[in-house]
Amino acid sequence: MVMIGQVLKRSLPFVTLFLALPGCTTTRVIQGGEMAAVAPMLSVERFLKVTNERDLHSMASIFGTADGPIIETGGAFGCAFKKMGSWIGLGDPCQTLQEVELRMDAIANILRYEDYTIASDAPVPGRQHPTTRIGVNLVVNGREVTDVPFLVVQTDGGRWLVEEIDLEKVMR
Repeated sequence: MVMIGQVLKRSLPFVTLFLALPGCTTTRVIQGGEMAAVAPMLSVERFLKVTNERDLHSMASIFGTADGPIIETGGAFGCAFKKMGSWIGLGDPCQTLQEVELRMDAIANILRYEDYTIASDAPVPGRQHPTTRIGVNLVVNGREVTDVPFLVVQTDGGRWLVEEIDLEKVMR
């Protein structure tokens, strides 16, 4: 019994040192706001990458609204309700997979770039869902197109999707 007490007395300084060590380390934790600021840019970069690869399915999974990616058409049952709602002015009817592919193909043809840089980012005020405007400088057909706006919206699930691109600016 006396031996256990002596062992505990001798090991107490080591246990104290061991428990105090984590307090001496420095850890940088990314705050929610900092990560939220990076996520829209990452979505634009991923979208641009798959656009040049002409990966229409991946493009459609990064392009959409606060309701979700454009590729998620909702199936026949969900589309039936969307279609009926669109008749009375409650939203848009579902797009078929072929329509989505044609839309992504048109975007890919316009946005085919040699190089790009992210030039700016700013929150868009007055929107129902968090939205960020990402300005992108593109080199298209050897011509530099500056500050092409990409609007990126956050879904209820926390994903960031490219919602809108000023394609006219690229085509001028």
